[in-house]
Amino acid sequence: MMKNLFLVFSFLYSFTLFAQSTLTVYRADNHKPLKGAKIYCNNAFLGETNEKGVATITTGCSKINVELEGFIGDEVAVDKIMELDLDRDNAKTREIQGVVLSNQSDPRALAIIDKVFRNFRDNSPNALDSYSYKSYEKMSYDVDEDSIRAYTKFFNARKDSLSKIEDRGIHQDAKQKKDSLEGEQMMGIVKNSKMFLWERAMQYLYSQKYGEKINVIDNRISGLQNPVYELLAIRSNRNKVPREILPENRSLYRYFLTDSIQIDGRENYVIRFRQVDYKAPVNRRKYNGYLYIDKDTYAIKKIESNSKVKTDGSIVSVWVPINNKWFLKSENLKIKMGSSEFSTVKKKDNETAEEKKERLSRIKKFGNYAYMKADYFDFQTPVELKASQFNGYTMAVQNADGSLLDKYRTDSLSAREKNTYVKIDSLGKKYGLDRKANIISSFLRGKIRVGMVDIDPLQTKYNRYEGLRLGAGFKLNEKFNRYISPDVYLAYGFKDRGWKYGAGLDLRTSLERNSFFRINYFHDVDASGRFYQNLWNMKMIVNNSGMLIQNDKYYKFDGFRVAYEVDLNNALTLNVSAKRQSEEAGFDYKFMGESGKFNSFSSLATLKFSPNSKNIMTPQGKYTFDQNFPEVYFNYEQGYKTLGGDFNYSRFDILYTHQFRTILGTTGTRVYGGYYFGKAPVWHAFEMGGLDSNKNTGVLSNFNLTTYLGFATMTSGRYFNDKFAGYFITHRIPWYFKSFGKNTSSFDFVYKGIVGDMKNPEYHQFDFSPLDHLYQEVGLEYNNFLSSRFNLGFFYRVGHYATNNFKDNFAVQLKFKFLEF
Repeated sequence: MMKNLFLVFSFLYSFTLFAQSTLTVYRADNHKPLKGAKIYCNNAFLGETNEKGVATITTGCSKINVELEGFIGDEVAVDKIMELDLDRDNAKTREIQGVVLSNQSDPRALAIIDKVFRNFRDNSPNALDSYSYKSYEKMSYDVDEDSIRAYTKFFNARKDSLSKIEDRGIHQDAKQKKDSLEGEQMMGIVKNSKMFLWERAMQYLYSQKYGEKINVIDNRISGLQNPVYELLAIRSNRNKVPREILPENRSLYRYFLTDSIQIDGRENYVIRFRQVDYKAPVNRRKYNGYLYIDKDTYAIKKIESNSKVKTDGSIVSVWVPINNKWFLKSENLKIKMGSSEFSTVKKKDNETAEEKKERLSRIKKFGNYAYMKADYFDFQTPVELKASQFNGYTMAVQNADGSLLDKYRTDSLSAREKNTYVKIDSLGKKYGLDRKANIISSFLRGKIRVGMVDIDPLQTKYNRYEGLRLGAGFKLNEKFNRYISPDVYLAYGFKDRGWKYGAGLDLRTSLERNSFFRINYFHDVDASGRFYQNLWNMKMIVNNSGMLIQNDKYYKFDGFRVAYEVDLNNALTLNVSAKRQSEEAGFDYKFMGESGKFNSFSSLATLKFSPNSKNIMTPQGKYTFDQNFPEVYFNYEQGYKTLGGDFNYSRFDILYTHQFRTILGTTGTRVYGGYYFGKAPVWHAFEMGGLDSNKNTGVLSNFNLTTYLGFATMTSGRYFNDKFAGYFITHRIPWYFKSFGKNTSSFDFVYKGIVGDMKNPEYHQFDFSPLDHLYQEVGLEYNNFLSSRFNLGFFYRVGHYATNNFKDNFAVQLKFKFLEF
């Protein structure tokens, strides 16, 4: 059941009902109106089209079926204004359609879509000075609504059959019996109840001056006593460019400008689209979607996107103009999420191929669907807003027991939905669904949750110094105590044969925001000259992990640290700390003629500024549900010759990262640098981010994994500086194409550069070089390589450090797509 629950959380749309609707039915091959098309809702006749192909109906159904003799019937989501094309139902027509159907988009349609994309920001509500509105959203998981009667009949017959088998004393072991009972119990509940139901009411506030605030007025999830806070933040087409409009998805569809239609007194272009992999239209739609585009503003009025196969579902979003900007008014979804399968024939021992074929043919299937509905209402603009209304994080949960939902429901709960809370809540307690939901939320944070313990798997890694490092971290979570959280970690390196370990304690000072003290002890190793990753998120850290693989200039450290971290507001985070540790080189190194252990006492202040990212406070701590650019990270470390410290030094570093889109494509930038002065061992300086080995590792010597700040062609652990500046520029070429599968591919042009200097290289006795000239490399990254979820990059070194040997200058990188920019 949790598998189904998790899948439901992934979808972001819902069904909207309209009191009176107008449907126009056309013939697909010549777009002439069809008279006599009969309209049904759950087999109930609603009416038929007149000589103009038009019918006006009143229905509470979210979908209606349209049938006409000689044509392939179809269905359409109910809306105020609807259009539908029907194909002729004969083999000859299908053969002709397979040949005649154009595989090229209409240039007029593409020109309109280009204008829609360019005008989207200006048409968005965020172009206003201020606004507020509310929403009611209902998400559920259930068997097909049209099959409930058949499902109930099947279950009753199956129950009688199973009871007879039990009476005959058929043997089952304990696990089989438990699984069977649980399965039958769930099947019985689904007769009168949905499998899952989630409602939420929300308030949206926006101000050009203060930003955005989302208040979760109330929400309730069947089977759970507490909400999954991380999933409260799932978003839809609200203030987001729909995927059907995005340039990168243009190769997935073919677009056709067919006609215009008047909706609420405004003229609209009607653009039909279909997926490029449409083949014969038997039991399939000729078009799988409609775009209604307002002629005056080139804003999206409506999108209806259907699956190729009718029974697989559809998505509909509708916008409304308010104060010359377009607000999302409603969203709806029905999408197939697999099937429930029930065997009606018992498997025999040593069954023959024919017996197996017969058994499989008698499996009974019922489609499972995600149903989602969202209504947006109570629009106000402009509106007077105060700074105090935007205090705290972007999203705040005001209530979570469902007691306020009835005030905001845009339609009442059905008897089946009411039963869901009663039935599934009881199952939730019995099978511990709260515990399983917490596992999902922890996974979103890169942790593995087991009861009151969160496991950090990132202690397991590989590098040239430790070889395979096998380890894990363990932290007691809020189930142990909401304010106190101890943790430990343990790891072992098989190459250096060394144990690494540590322990710490977090003390929260507030449950309203991120604010805690931390003290920890550590005995570990690290690569020399690392750029600080303080306050980076999990994706950035994993993305940059390749920086450690080839660097063998490691040092050992042992000590303790005290720190305090606080979010000064939604955009600004501060972490201050002090640590004392002993340090020792793990490679052949002398500092100013001395080797062995050194002692260090230092303080560190870190600032993170992320003005456009969106956060929510949860029992597990702050969660960033929408990371947006720009972002700035700043570190200032000061070493003291006091409290046992041997060094007096200062170290600064800064990282600025941004990403923006223009008509020329998407551009990403990273600018970063560091400055160090004083006297301290080289691991306090900066290593330049080399990823390459010493070129003596065989066939893989030119291959490495991508990193956030690394250079594919630079030798690792060779260049050290006490000051440097670097940049990283990537530009996505606005050409998107499809190779295999459903993913579109594209190319990114990448250009990197870095330069630095070492004021006193004689302080450090080991084999290294200052990077006192500009180091440059250019690259081409193939996104979604062969439609996979990987990016493949090819890089070449240019400029001062380039050699005449192609192999020295060339490198290949692999990147997991989920790591993003």
